[in-house]
Amino acid sequence: MQHFELKGQIRQVGNKAVIKAFRAQGLVPCNLYGQGIENVLFTVSEKELMGVTHTPKSHIVDLVLDNGQKYFAVLHELQYHPVKDNCLHVDFLAVDENNPITINVPVSISGHAVGVQQGGKFFQSARALKVSAVMKNLPDELPVDISALGLDKVIKAGDLKFDNVTIVTPKSSVVCGVKSTRNSIASAEESSEAAE
Repeated sequence: MQHFELKGQIRQVGNKAVIKAFRAQGLVPCNLYGQGIENVLFTVSEKELMGVTHTPKSHIVDLVLDNGQKYFAVLHELQYHPVKDNCLHVDFLAVDENNPITINVPVSISGHAVGVQQGGKFFQSARALKVSAVMKNLPDELPVDISALGLDKVIKAGDLKFDNVTIVTPKSSVVCGVKSTRNSIASAEESSEAAE
């Protein structure tokens, strides 16, 4: 999985006025927590943060703080302004390269479904799946080949297998499928009539 370096400035616990002043300077207040570390309060540039938040990809964030500390982290929770849609606060979760990390990874669809060639309509329900793996095994994306997908068939999270990666998303969650359309039903009827 790709890494994204983000520089942060340590901050103290502040009241609303302090937090508002940060935001006025284009900074986003952040919090880093995780097993075995004390909570770290810091700010990052809103512009730099967009490199992680405004992309369909998932990243391991390499946090480099101005006190010399470095952490591996993943985005845990983001708060956005209800109207302006700018990021107000971020919680990062510190991760350890030796312990499994749970993170959303984008699904990458490839192939042409048989069911679509028969007139069906392809749909994708999940753009990403939650997986767990140690850092070095985390994939950038989860490839899903739909070539064998027939009419009215679906691929569920439980059908997918990847080396050294555990899928955490419920097994029954539908990733994608092919629905029948009027055309596909009509052509199926025609071909069965022709067969008779």
